[in-house]
Formats: sequence, C-alpha cells, structure tokens
Amino acid sequence: MKKLSKTQGGVAVTSEVFKASRRDFLKMGTLLTGSLVLGVSFSGCDKKSNKKVAFAPNVYLSIDGQGKVTIVAHRSEMGQGIRTSLPLIVADELGADWNKVKIVQAEGNEKKYGNQNTDGSFSVRMFYKPMREAGAVARLLLMQVAAKKWDVSVDRCDTEAGYVILTGTDKKLEFGELAEEASTLPVPGVSAVKLKERARFNMIGKPTPIVDLHDITTGKAVFGIDAAVEGMKIAVIKRSPVVGGSVKSVNDQKALKVPGVHKVITVKGAGLPATLSKPLAGVAVIADNTWSAIKGCELLEIEWELGPNASYDSAIQIQELTKEIAKSGKVRRNRGNFDAARGGAKKVIEHTYIAPNLAHATLEAPAALAVVKDGICEVWACTQNPQGAIKAVATALGFAEDKVKMNVTLIGGGFGRKSKPDFIVEAAILAKESGMPVKVQWTREDDIHHDYFHSLSVQRVVATIDKDNNLSGWNHHIAYPSISATEDPAALQPSDGELGLGATDFPYQVPSIRIETHDARAQIRVGWLRSVRNIPQVFAIGTMLDEVAEARGIDPVANALELLGPDGNITFSQETGKEAYPNYGEDIAVYPWETARMKAVIQRVAKESGWGKKLPVRSGLGFAAHKSFLTYVACVVQVHVDENNTVTIPEVHYAVDCGTAVNIDRIKSQFEGGAQFSTSIALKSAITVKNGQVQENNFDGYQIIRMSESPQKIHVHIIDSEAKPTGVGEPPVPPFTPALCNAIYAAIGKRVYTLPIDLRT
Repeated sequence: MKKLSKTQGGVAVTSEVFKASRRDFLKMGTLLTGSLVLGVSFSGCDKKSNKKVAFAPNVYLSIDGQGKVTIVAHRSEMGQGIRTSLPLIVADELGADWNKVKIVQAEGNEKKYGNQNTDGSFSVRMFYKPMREAGAVARLLLMQVAAKKWDVSVDRCDTEAGYVILTGTDKKLEFGELAEEASTLPVPGVSAVKLKERARFNMIGKPTPIVDLHDITTGKAVFGIDAAVEGMKIAVIKRSPVVGGSVKSVNDQKALKVPGVHKVITVKGAGLPATLSKPLAGVAVIADNTWSAIKGCELLEIEWELGPNASYDSAIQIQELTKEIAKSGKVRRNRGNFDAARGGAKKVIEHTYIAPNLAHATLEAPAALAVVKDGICEVWACTQNPQGAIKAVATALGFAEDKVKMNVTLIGGGFGRKSKPDFIVEAAILAKESGMPVKVQWTREDDIHHDYFHSLSVQRVVATIDKDNNLSGWNHHIAYPSISATEDPAALQPSDGELGLGATDFPYQVPSIRIETHDARAQIRVGWLRSVRNIPQVFAIGTMLDEVAEARGIDPVANALELLGPDGNITFSQETGKEAYPNYGEDIAVYPWETARMKAVIQRVAKESGWGKKLPVRSGLGFAAHKSFLTYVACVVQVHVDENNTVTIPEVHYAVDCGTAVNIDRIKSQFEGGAQFSTSIALKSAITVKNGQVQENNFDGYQIIRMSESPQKIHVHIIDSEAKPTGVGEPPVPPFTPALCNAIYAAIGKRVYTLPIDLRT
C-alpha cells in the first residue's frame, strides 16, 4: 500500500553526527559568530537485499555565542506537535534551556533533510534515538571544553538549563561561552556518547505546550491559506465533477467580465488513472482576490467529457458488494479448518458491516502559492510530504527537482489529505502558464467534491462457538476499493498493507481463522485517511467480538483477555503466506506484537472507567481494544440514548501504551482529538456518489460533530514504559467506533452494523 511504503521501515537505521555547513543557518538568519553547528545523517542496511542505504542529513542543531540553541524541524506540523516533540528530545538530551531554544521550519529538501514525509504516525519512532544522539554529542563537546577550562576530567561535568556544570560545586559555564571552541573539536561517534538515564529527563515524558501555541491563538501563525507574496493573484478552479473527466469546451466570456478577473486557463488534469499526485481536469479563474475568482468560476460555461465513471453510484456499489461477500473470496490468511469449525459449531453468528466513503474535511481547505521565475519554481504550501510535492511539481513543469523550492507552512489539519500534492501542482502549473504569482485556493465545496476519499467498505464476519462454549472459528470477508487503484485501475483487491491494518493481524487465539477478500473497483479518487483501513475493519471486528462475548455469556473485557491467550509475541507471517507481516513498515522482531502489553491496556481501561458500574436507564458502557501503528490502545465509551434516540457521550476512557511517552501534552491532545474525529465518523459523516458525482457540498451535507455533540469528558491513561516510542496520531481512532456501538447496545439493546449510526432504522 502506498502509504506504508513511505516509511523507512525495513531498514536497520543508524545515525552519525557530523559538523554541518553553516550556510543553511546563515540563510535562515540564525547563525552568529562562534557557533557550534551539527547535523545528523542516517545510513543502514535493507534487510531484504542486504544493500547499504544512505539517507541525507535529517536535522541540524546549532548553539551560538549567546547560548541560543537553534533546532531545524524537518517534519510538517499539523497540530500533532511534531515541531515541538522532536526538538524537545534534542534539547532534553543536550541539557538546554527550553526558553532559549528556537525552532526553525525546514524547507522541503531531500538532500539536506532526507525523508520529510509526515504521515503514518512514524516521526517520533523513527527519530527518537537519533535526536537523542545529536543532543548527546553536542553535550559531550561542550563538556570537553568546560573540562579543559576547569582542568578536570569530563566525567565530572554535566549540563543543566543551558549551562555546563561541574558536579559537586557551584561552577558553571553558559553554552555560549563554550560553543566556538567546541566547534573546533573532532565530533565523537555516537557510540562514544552516553545517553541520559530516564530518571534524568526534564522534558521527555512531561507535558510541554506546542511552540506554535501563541502564534496560533493570536492569529500570527502562517498556514498554507495565509501565504502571500507581492503581486499575488488568487485562482479558483472548477474541476471535472467526475473522476477521469476532461474539458470538452469552455466559454469564459462572462467570467472574464467579472471585475478583478485576469485570466482563465484550462488545466488538463491526470485523466485515468487519477494518480496520487496529479490534479483533476478543470478550468481555473485567476483574479485579484478570492471573491472575484469564485464569481468568475460560477459564470464559466463548461461542457465536460465525463468519461467511464459517469454512471457510478456508491449506493449501488454497496448493494453489489453485499452480494459479492456472500461468496467465497481470495484467502489472505488461513489457520486451521474454518469449514470444520462451522460444521461442528453449537452457534454461528454472522453479520454484514457497512461503512461509507469518507472525506478528510480538514478545517483548512487545500491551498498553495507558487511563483515561477527564471526557470525556478518556488512554492509555499501546507504539505505533509515536501519531497513528494517537489517531485510532482518538477514532473508537471518539466523542471529538474533542484529547480523547485518548497516552503512548508503550518497545516490546518492533515489526516493524510495534504500528503497528496495535486493542489500544489495546480498552483505551479497556473503560475507558469500565467506568468504571475498564483495561490490556488480550494473552497469547502471543492474540498468535499474532489478529495482522495477513504473508500466505502462492506464486510461479512462469521464467528462460530463450539460445544465447549469457545470461539472456534473466525471468517472475515472484506471488500472495498483499494488505495492502489488510484494509481492502477486494475487493482481490485485490498493490498497486504491495507489488510494488515486490523484484518490479517487479528491477534486472538482462535483455532480456525480465514480472511477472504473480494474484488471492488474504485471509481472515485481513493486515498488514506487517519488510521486508514483500521477504521472499517476494526468496526466490524470490535462489534462482532462484543456479540461473541454475549453469546458465550462472558463479560466483553474478560472475553478479550481470554482470547489473547498466554503472554507472548505474535508474528502472523506463516498464516498470511508472506515472508514477513507488514507491521507498519517495521521489523516485527524489533517491534513485536506483545499480548501482555495489550492485556495491560485492557485491564487499565477497565479499572479507570469503572467497567461494570451501574448506570442510569438507557445508558451503557462499550469496550474495544486494538493495536495500530505499533501502539496498544483500549477504549471504553459511555453513552446515553434518550427517548428520541439521540446519542450523547458523557465519558470516554483510553488506556495507551505507546512505549516511551515523549510529550504527554501532545499524546493526550491526539487522543482527545481522535475521540472527536471518531465521533464524527460514527455518528455523522458519509460521502455518497451518484452519476459519478459527490452529492454532499459543504458541512451541511457532510456533517461533523458540533461542540454540543462531542464527548463531554475524555480521559487518557498512559502506560509508563521504557519501550521504543510508537505512533499516537492515528491509534485513537480504530477502537472508538466499535466501543461506541457496543455502548449503544448496552444502553438500548440495538446492534449497529452500518455507519454512520442511525438508530431510527
């Protein structure tokens, strides 16, 4: 699957700290005379090919003569706090004064910063150790200078709040006093430095507010929508209403009469396949301001060649897939003999689970500004994947990649949408063709109509219970348009990566397991959305497990703990017929699936939520647990359903094992936001397509929860752990919806098999 291949998983990565060029800091105006400047480079060995792999520098650190520490943040910030969390790792290991740390956003540049794709919840897990090593090397260099000045051994020195201190005395020297001489010393290898013991952390594992908080709350922060240059024009595009369509003819005379409109330009678009990097066909209106561009677009008279997807109807596809999954499919995981388990079962439970298309609906609609001048294209964009955007722009313009400069702004919500650079390519094309600086601004209607959608899903789960009251068989049928189909229309089956998001990594100790997949054709643009295929797959699994527990007469929490079996590690590879289970791009020997850790979060959430407590009439607790992006999560949702079947959520409890917790503030924020995000998915959101065209237009049709509908209290309980850190951006989402559905059943006795939840049916 495209998303998972973007990580550096599968490579045993090592890092090296080196003296970096001062030129980059000079360009950013952050380097003063006498600075110590360090970079970190990565290299490793691909486990499959045994070939050496080299990655370029990924982070820069400088300490100037005034003691100011500057750290270049090379990942994209979209509210998840990565511009804070990664630099604080460096600062904590260095012993810096956080108040004297300046964070500078890196431009998109693979040669300088290596992999900058901020997607898949892997930034902290990839860079935690290298960031610590960078801080430790700088600390050692400073201590070596101080030790020489004091004529003591270096092991008598330490760092604290921006000073090197001589332990056991009052002596201390500010970093700025030592930086210039430290810059002349040879850089030690990372193997020569000793990382801090966990007990000495001052910031790691503590709550640290995001560095952008003040600018965001006061309106000073620059998002993609805020980018501006002198002489900039605004472009709004009327795109083909059907994916794969093209412009047959256009009459722009009325549009050109709108005051402020300068040009009307046809955008050819990708056609089919739609691809993950090219724009849709359309007609752009370039004007002095957004209002003129929008009004000009409304007056365009376009005749479309709609193409082969013009008859697509999502409701009909769901009906067709519901029939398809009743048949035998392609076996993707097999354990034991499910047919025998079914034949000998005391009870068989079988249900079909339906989830709709979903849009990202980021609060900041896509926006990108481009200037093309003297053979160089400079871009300002809210991009999660700067390198991908550079490659896409260079290809579209026929430029070499080093002729594209990518300035990364803050991102007003990403969820995977802004890792696709189609809107950035639009701006570059229009800037080149018009000869003017152009910012492409998507409207909310554009955003809803022309997303890379999280595709609909139809699943059938069959569970068998034997004469001894044990869950003896599990048969999971899955059908949905694959993300791969956006690049390759011939792709009709889910990829291994998609199935590894909750389906083929079904962890429970059931004697017979059979996972089967079915063909489904993509007829809209399909992409990844926060937690990807975990959303529908865990919806089906988590709600079915609740029914299994009821059928067995066992408490749902006790059922899950029992089915996990004895403590140990799971590999999955033998039953999936693959050399290795995808495991979110990481070696499962390094990041094992540990049943003990899953049991621990289940037990913790049961305790903290008061599982089993007595509740008012029409109220209930629901439970679900799931591991995704290498993080173990258990969730309990409390609901109340009134006489009008309106659902309210008084409380949500999460228990989380994400290994070493780097920034408690951001972890809790991600889970609080994940609960809100998931509530929308469960109760409100759906994209429907008829005649190849999305029917929803804005938030009146594609609904997200309002403040009054959001969970009233969200508790996040973080397991204390020294394990390697793992992802936290996406793991809150998968277990929430089944926990909510199970809570509704506990409250009013009604099972949920279709999303969004509609208790009137």
